[in-house]
Amino acid sequence: MLFNSLQFALFFPAVTFLYFLLPHKLRWFLLLAASCYFYMAFVPVYILILAFTIIIDYFAGIAISKAEGKERKIWLVCSLVANIGVLAFFKYFNFLNSNIKDLAHLLHWNYPVSYLEILLPIGLSFHTFQAMSYTIEVYRRKQQPERHFGIYALYVMFYPQLVAGPIERPQNLLHQFREKHEFDYQRVTDGLKLMLWGLFKKMVIADRIASLVNEVYNHPGNYHGFSVILATMLFAVQIYADFSGYSDIAIGSARVMGFKLMQNFDRPYFAKDFQDFWHRWHISLSTWFRDYLFLPVAYAVNRKWKKEYYWGLRTDKWVYIYATAITMLLCGLWHGANWTFVVWGGLHAVFMVVSFLLKKKKKKPATLFLKIWAVAYRIIQSILVFLLASFAWIFFRSQSMSEAIGFIHNIFTTHSLWWNLDFIPKMTEFRITLGMVLIMGLIEYFQKKQDIAEFIGRARIWIRWPVYVIFFWFIMIYGNFGIQQFIYFQF
Repeated sequence: MLFNSLQFALFFPAVTFLYFLLPHKLRWFLLLAASCYFYMAFVPVYILILAFTIIIDYFAGIAISKAEGKERKIWLVCSLVANIGVLAFFKYFNFLNSNIKDLAHLLHWNYPVSYLEILLPIGLSFHTFQAMSYTIEVYRRKQQPERHFGIYALYVMFYPQLVAGPIERPQNLLHQFREKHEFDYQRVTDGLKLMLWGLFKKMVIADRIASLVNEVYNHPGNYHGFSVILATMLFAVQIYADFSGYSDIAIGSARVMGFKLMQNFDRPYFAKDFQDFWHRWHISLSTWFRDYLFLPVAYAVNRKWKKEYYWGLRTDKWVYIYATAITMLLCGLWHGANWTFVVWGGLHAVFMVVSFLLKKKKKKPATLFLKIWAVAYRIIQSILVFLLASFAWIFFRSQSMSEAIGFIHNIFTTHSLWWNLDFIPKMTEFRITLGMVLIMGLIEYFQKKQDIAEFIGRARIWIRWPVYVIFFWFIMIYGNFGIQQFIYFQF
């Protein structure tokens, strides 16, 4: 079920109305049933995969809490193998099989294993990581095992963030299912405003840009020079508006019912370097990799390396480089079973390491000229981050390595129509789209100091309601109602 569908427009208010109508002791069951229905709206039979991992992790969590010594680690390994095994089979089997087949062909070996015609379960990478965080936290003694099977199943399947996050930790979410949430007008309206903002980013910006980006990237040999550059920068905006829009709708819909999900984006294209970028982009994933991969790898390399260091702080450079390289390569592979994603992760690893090595201690500017230069330099930093991130998005968006290299080659190819913009069918609509992007950028810039939703919420009614009406009108007039799937659903 898509957030931008008529089906969800009926599903959400119905579930929310019943949630507040039912007594507190029955609400978990309603949310679990609604989450099952939400997930089964895609491919019903894949609910069995979720059930399999949920049952294993539920009993593994209890077993880990009771065990001591090596037995604790055995139960943890059983849980991780089950989760990673399911993920590897559905997401990476054909990728690995294809590479082994190519190697066997190169060595003139007979390799009879054929491809499997399997469909990737939607949101598999997200709820797998959320489930793994539970057993890891129980193993680390930072979370008590959940003994109510229904509550634990709801932790994994909570419908607002089931398909594309945020990837929650048990410490933040599990206890909320036991708390009684009363109807609160301010909280409900805040959640609805966030959902409206997410729909604006998805339907008015991301989905309108999608047709332009698809025209260039679906016809690799037809466009050169500025057309490829512009389409690539538009994709950078598209994927941000699409994914952050999903997160806003997820967080907003949960907030309406009284649940607080973690922030997933914090104006990433305003970052000053790539360490800062990953503190702002897909925060629930970057912190997951930080806590469960980067820090353990860094500590394994150098036992004297302090665990409390996070990526971005100056410490042993070789430990940082090694741990960052492994983390970002696997982060790229997490996004998709294709070498293009591995290269995308590798590029970000390079960007982060360079940022780390060039980082200098900040000095407060003393004169007016230095203050002006500091502001200008900060703007240049953000522009550079956006341009380099956009370059990396070429590999993320391309279907193969040869296609990605072809796009990069086409950028620099001498062509009589270097400035050709034929992929933009209607220039007026394109200008409207850029205007909407500018509105989004300005709003997010001003949110640096104050949340716009809170600011508008405190405004007088004759200011507040016209703003709501304008954004609703933007969605109705300029929104793409073709029901475009969210980009991150494929991961």
